[in-house]
Amino acid sequence: MSTTTPEALAAPRRKHISVPMPQVPRKRRSPEEIAAESTFSESKRVLLAAPRGYCAGVDRAVIAVEKALEQYGAPVYVRKEIVHNRHVVDTLTEQGVIFVEEADEVPEGERLIFSAHGVSPAVKQTAADRGLETIDATCPLVTKVHREAARFAKNEYHILLIGHEGHEEIEGTHGQAPEDTTIVNGPWEVDQIQVPDPDRLIWLSQTTLSVDETMETVQKLRERFPNLQDPPSDDICYATSNRQTAIKKVAPESDLVIVVGSENSSNSVRLKEVAKDYGAKRAEQVDFANQIDESWFTDAATVGVTSGASVPDVLVQDVVRLLSEYGYGEPEEVVTAEEDIVFSLPKEIRKAMKDAGHDDVGRGGRKR
Repeated sequence: MSTTTPEALAAPRRKHISVPMPQVPRKRRSPEEIAAESTFSESKRVLLAAPRGYCAGVDRAVIAVEKALEQYGAPVYVRKEIVHNRHVVDTLTEQGVIFVEEADEVPEGERLIFSAHGVSPAVKQTAADRGLETIDATCPLVTKVHREAARFAKNEYHILLIGHEGHEEIEGTHGQAPEDTTIVNGPWEVDQIQVPDPDRLIWLSQTTLSVDETMETVQKLRERFPNLQDPPSDDICYATSNRQTAIKKVAPESDLVIVVGSENSSNSVRLKEVAKDYGAKRAEQVDFANQIDESWFTDAATVGVTSGASVPDVLVQDVVRLLSEYGYGEPEEVVTAEEDIVFSLPKEIRKAMKDAGHDDVGRGGRKR
């Protein structure tokens, strides 16, 4: 039951993350006009990559925010974007979520949720110093990397952290052992890296990277540092790997690949890159179907469609409907893996639900 009060609704709203509204649909050229300009005679096909869309960690984080609104009422504060998707952020904002850049923007004593990308110990300390009630929605797979970083630093290893500097996940992982970690953005930086002891090195990685690029970076690191050790398990998220594998199978048959996902979504950007690398004649990335330019269809007999791990499937279905309007047939699913992973909700949410008399409080994933 929501406990929203007039006072809570009237609470001062702090700075949001700036999320522009979807583009207003322009007047489209008709399917007949596009067909008249088409450069092919084959029947039009849609290849729908599977798996695609929401992963268990994203689903868990979004559900955690929704449940927090139900249990505590608005406003609920979230540091950064809960996941990197405009539609999700816009929807939650409308429901009473206030997105902030840092914990010190949240009024003292309020409730703050940490995003799926994770945070450093310093951020947690700032929240504690302000007396904030926190809910940690960090993806468990990111938490695993955090624990690895802390453990290897304690054992006097220097960590080479492969990932994109400035990304929230990298900031959180680097913050576990900042004095013992060097960020490596890609293979082009390997020659410039300086380390305290080349015999006490281990690499870790951002969970949403391209598998191929990560291994290229690791190979170059190992050429320079032969005693570099591997992490105890693969850091690349199962969902990131699965989505890349699926698009690798779709891309060679596709004249056009459409990736649904926001520009600040690392795994969505990687899907577009992988599609190009594996044979798609063209690859485009959009947040919403109304951003698709129908002129892309003039030389695309086969269109591949996928979406990043933070994208609800309703946005993909909007793309499929638009393709149908332009003469493309029923989508053919290209399945390369089945996913059934579900993570428990954050313990703070589980306790609140149990205290409110809910029986089923452990479920943290759902099919979208």
